[in-house]
Amino acid sequence: MTTSNAYDLATKDLDPPLAVIDLAAFDANAEDLLRRAAGRPIRVASKSVRCRHLLERVLALPGFRGLMCYSLPEALWHAELGTSDDILVAYPSVDYGALRALAADERARESITIMIDSTDHLDAVDAAAGHDHPEIRVCLEVDASWRPMRALHVGTRRSPVFTARQAADLTRKVMARKGFRLVGLMAYEGQIAGVPDRTGRFTDRAVRWMQQRSAAELAQRRAEAVRRVRAIADLEFVNGGGSGSVEITRAESAVTEIAAGSALIGSTLFDGYTRFRPQPAAFFALPVVHKPTRDIATLFAGGYLASGPPSASRLPSPCLPAGLRLVNLEGAGEVQTPVTGKPARDLRIGDRVWFRHAKAGELAERFDDYHIVVDNRVERTVPTYRGEARNFG
Repeated sequence: MTTSNAYDLATKDLDPPLAVIDLAAFDANAEDLLRRAAGRPIRVASKSVRCRHLLERVLALPGFRGLMCYSLPEALWHAELGTSDDILVAYPSVDYGALRALAADERARESITIMIDSTDHLDAVDAAAGHDHPEIRVCLEVDASWRPMRALHVGTRRSPVFTARQAADLTRKVMARKGFRLVGLMAYEGQIAGVPDRTGRFTDRAVRWMQQRSAAELAQRRAEAVRRVRAIADLEFVNGGGSGSVEITRAESAVTEIAAGSALIGSTLFDGYTRFRPQPAAFFALPVVHKPTRDIATLFAGGYLASGPPSASRLPSPCLPAGLRLVNLEGAGEVQTPVTGKPARDLRIGDRVWFRHAKAGELAERFDDYHIVVDNRVERTVPTYRGEARNFG
């Protein structure tokens, strides 16, 4: 990792708060993802990056293929700009304006695949674009959670389609509907990809046990679902996994591509895996504006909390100078963030403290620009989604 002094030197002519991308770390993470995927194509999850320059950079590397967007308006934007001609929208859309725009744009229809998990999603497209709309590419989502016993659900709550039979039944209904073409199947194993197993807590062994058994169950169920759906529809792709499960997901022959994005940035929630450890690539700096005591430095702003269950793991983490920590009673605040620890004694008004965000993409919602740092200098400054006046909420 670049030292704190090096980041300070690179951005000495810029006023904090500011955010930087360590390009060497970003590129190293991309190469590591390719190594882990072992030849399986990687579809880049845009919500974990939210910066068009970085998305274009990684998509230019052999082995990365296509975008996984988190909203249809975002996908339409990328299709219009030519960022990619292979875009999967990971979540169903009921944005009627965006659905009408998709139906009306031939280039977008050829590039974009929308997600469904029931005929209700088909009905939404018909309601938005009319029953005589041109053919829309759709992907069927299968729930990848682990359900070892009745009423026990381990994983994200997404699709109602759980069994291979349910997947086949929905496929037949899609095939019978005019204006739709089923081209893909997706199953996201969040309980494996998004749950760290090397946190130092007593629960780590239980997490590894859960993930091993969940992976074995899912491999069989996903393979059967793909087999039954392929008997009805000509699938172009089967998408699975995430940054935290690349090695596990690639072992399934039924999966043709892996989704990943957070490992490119290396946010703190991805520090705790036995399978891999990305290099931290995104940082933000806050200036010291108060010295209320010898052992506390209070910084301007900083309340950049991550989404998810409320816990300390969602807080940003001070990392440079090393040894600083948040003050428990205040945490990270909208207007001020106090830090303490031995290095706080040497901090003065105007000095900078560097942080890492808990989640990879959400930092981009706080800054208009990322300053790209190469060899201890800012090589260029590029806009985030926010900097391009894009909010896909």
